[in-house]
Amino acid sequence: MKIFNIVGARPQFIKAAVISRAMEKLGLGSGQGHVSEVLVHTGQHYQDNMSRIFFEELELPAPRYDLGIHHRHHGAMTGRMMEALEDLMLCERPEAVIVYGDTNSTLAGALSASKLGIPVAHVEAGMRSFKRSMPEEINRVITDHISTFLFCPTKTALENLEREGIAGDGRANIVSMTGDVMLDAFLYYKDRAVATSRIIEKIPAIKDGKRYILATVHRAENTDDPARLSAIIESLNALAEELPVVWPLHPRTKTALRKAGMQADTKVILLDPLGYLDMIALECLASLVVTDSGGVQREACFARVPCVILREETEWPELIEAGCALLSGVDRERILSTAFHLLYQEPAGPDWHVLGDGRAGYRIVDTLGSCLFG
Repeated sequence: MKIFNIVGARPQFIKAAVISRAMEKLGLGSGQGHVSEVLVHTGQHYQDNMSRIFFEELELPAPRYDLGIHHRHHGAMTGRMMEALEDLMLCERPEAVIVYGDTNSTLAGALSASKLGIPVAHVEAGMRSFKRSMPEEINRVITDHISTFLFCPTKTALENLEREGIAGDGRANIVSMTGDVMLDAFLYYKDRAVATSRIIEKIPAIKDGKRYILATVHRAENTDDPARLSAIIESLNALAEELPVVWPLHPRTKTALRKAGMQADTKVILLDPLGYLDMIALECLASLVVTDSGGVQREACFARVPCVILREETEWPELIEAGCALLSGVDRERILSTAFHLLYQEPAGPDWHVLGDGRAGYRIVDTLGSCLFG
């Protein structure tokens, strides 16, 4: 018997590592007993510093299949992935397919499996930005509506599914609140990251305990709109007058900056994409995180570092309610005022434990094992 574990992007590698480790410990993975895990990489993130390094650091086995599908528009990419995944599923005949989050790989895996009558397990089900212009929102909504197992990281996510009629009495699907698997990963790797990463030592402006701001920008709504991207750069340049700003550049953002002829101030420290351990180390030692990433805003919370979210909404409203983060949009003055507020406010006692207890992976695998294999 087989379970397909489908990944394609950096955050999914992290989440899959949690599930893979839980499967092995509970006797469902690596061919133990009567169930084997088949790791499938769609290729959506393919560069070494966006893919290979994560498999090495997270101790994930090499994918059984690497489809190498990337560098296409949303429809073409999703269609090519579906075609390849359908062929694999027809050949391997998995008992279930696990997908993560909200990428094109998520949607392709879920659609391919559901059309073949294979149960779909969606990790991070129920997340909503309520902004249908975001490709990620379309992916997560459709995936939820065709999934058999829906694993919600928060109570809000569960309530979203109930409002949409996906969860509730009499439903054939299985819905449960598990907590956030990203917290499982953070707790497992944090000490190793802080002990082994040398990223701080490589950046003179922030070594020896100096304060700094960590920034990430990759959402298409921000990178593909020159006005929004310009406002973000102006804000980061201004923040760099206060504290050094460390900015690992996503390939999409790097391309957008080049096309628009924009550049950051020399006080903004630009880096190539980082591996997971280096990123955790930077998050843990930062004074502030500024990001539009769903994953990084949560990791900032795990690291107990306040966060400015460069959007008007977030799928993780618990972070706002708990006092861990604030929304700023991309207005320059609003970004700066929000950042300075979080940098210099009196501690308000945020609830840093808002996203679970670090055992989401075990809950997910236990549910899958008992429901699929008895």
